[in-house]
Amino acid sequence: MKEEMTRRDFLKRLGIASVTGLAAGGIGLILHDPQGPDLVRQQQTITGLGNFALPALASEPGKMALVHGMDRRLTLQQGVQALGGMEAFIKQGDRVLLKVNAAFATPPALGATTSPELLSAVGELCFQAGAAQVLVTDNPINNPESCFEISGLAAATRQSGARLILPRHELFAPVSLPGGRLIQNWPVLTGVFPGVTKVIILSPVKDHQRAVASMTLKNIYGFLGGRRNVFHQDINGIITELAQLLRPTLCILDGTVSMMTNGPTGGSLSDLKDTGLMIVSTDPVAADAAGIELLGRTLRDAPYIQMAAAAGAGEADYQQLKPVVLHT
Repeated sequence: MKEEMTRRDFLKRLGIASVTGLAAGGIGLILHDPQGPDLVRQQQTITGLGNFALPALASEPGKMALVHGMDRRLTLQQGVQALGGMEAFIKQGDRVLLKVNAAFATPPALGATTSPELLSAVGELCFQAGAAQVLVTDNPINNPESCFEISGLAAATRQSGARLILPRHELFAPVSLPGGRLIQNWPVLTGVFPGVTKVIILSPVKDHQRAVASMTLKNIYGFLGGRRNVFHQDINGIITELAQLLRPTLCILDGTVSMMTNGPTGGSLSDLKDTGLMIVSTDPVAADAAGIELLGRTLRDAPYIQMAAAAGAGEADYQQLKPVVLHT
């Protein structure tokens, strides 16, 4: 009897220990952030995402085209053509990364994400210009698969022949911006860049609760991993640093329809307004300086635009670029 009680006691204790261990493991899984500090401790820090601007434009004012019209494909084509055609930016064998805004799991009609029509058209132009591969990515706020599918961006990626890269743990590495105050040893979606030779940013024009406007520069925020909402306390500072982190080849700011209120998520067609402008530019700061006017706001309303210009990321006075103005 004593031996049996001892055996029962042992099994009981073993069971309690197992349950406790499983519970602790479960809590650990719940609390674990796959894009957080653990990743930062494991890898060597990178200092930036790269300068993908064309060499001839890297030290000169950027090019810009402002095309008025409501047909996205037509305004895109005319804007790109005004800057020399996609062949001026994409060469035979280039591996192109398209950074879209896929932050929310909302249908394209609500304007919270990059237009799938625009994405498809840009992807097709890249291949026509000779791109060997076109990649599409973002690190959405909501579930990545749902965001890309519901927004129509996954289907547009497939339609254009591009390849979608969803964020995964192993694609993030710590990045420190030299001289930066906020981006220090922070997980960033660097794993999509190896082999990439050109980067194009595709963004909608939106109202934003904290940043005042979400356009090209705010789109770069989508490369950040970890608990990035902490940067909301200094939204102008983080966007300014992001502008220095990446120099894109081309920026396409879609103001065909702009989200005037309740951004960045929106949720109602009443938040939107037909503003009929496609902005194509090699300068992300200039693109945003032009885009903010569609929201009826000025540079003073969004300090990060002038801050980014002061940091050397572009030109806040977009008229200095002598933009080509077209009407479809």
